[in-house]
Amino acid sequence: MQRKAFRVSGFIMVVVALLVAAAMIAVIAANAGKPGTEGVIGLAVAVGTLLLVLIATGFIVISPNDARVVQFFGKYVGTIGEPGFHWTWPMTEKSKISKRLRNFESNRLKVSDADGNPVEIAAVVVWRVVDTYAAKFAVDDFVHFVEVQAETAVRHLATSYPYEAHASGRTSLRDSAAASEELTAELRERVTLAGVEVVESRITHLAYAAEIAQAMLARQQAQAIVAARSTIVEGAVGMVSSALEQLREQGVVELDEERKAHMVSNLLVVLCGDRNAQPVVNTGSLY
Repeated sequence: MQRKAFRVSGFIMVVVALLVAAAMIAVIAANAGKPGTEGVIGLAVAVGTLLLVLIATGFIVISPNDARVVQFFGKYVGTIGEPGFHWTWPMTEKSKISKRLRNFESNRLKVSDADGNPVEIAAVVVWRVVDTYAAKFAVDDFVHFVEVQAETAVRHLATSYPYEAHASGRTSLRDSAAASEELTAELRERVTLAGVEVVESRITHLAYAAEIAQAMLARQQAQAIVAARSTIVEGAVGMVSSALEQLREQGVVELDEERKAHMVSNLLVVLCGDRNAQPVVNTGSLY
């Protein structure tokens, strides 16, 4: 699990390093030229240099939304995530891991939807690292891991739902809100192991594959025409019924059943036709 590593302000350790350097120089200056002090000077130089090297290896600068995973000879020591100038244990390895938001857009994948139709689909995933320990040690390459899992989740989503719902109440890939929620939930479950949080995911490309695109377009056009005609007929029947009812109530004309049928036929032709009607004036009797 992620934990905080030991750290102190880097400016404090800069002062300490200056004091060590000053002390070493003072010892050298005090013993310079005196007989038999070569050992003292050599010891002061060795100790001072060692301390300065150890202090220098502990400095670290961290930018906002960055973190450093600290390891001491392979052992996980902790993570430093606070931005600024710090000093931590010397002789340690400090691996940088960014905690900024990242975008990943999958390739356009050709898969079969739940109805067996080949479709092309792609998605964009917004994610970030929340657990640096898991990102560093749980997987080999957490960036590549997220990319592979994203494409796997997109494939699974495409095979679980149809491109479009032909029955009411059925979820389809074209229902962007439902599909995005399903994709985000699955991705979060898949990448938790790598210490990654999926913020959002969206389908950016969705289309039938080229080999059936023309046929599906004709099908969609036919469905649209049928739906439009159904609406027109429903409205025309209502208008005819209303016209007959008003004629009866206002006593404009008395129509027998045959005349009503003839009038209904004419009105439906006028209202439901896809071209402008050309009326024929009948000056004689219906019979």
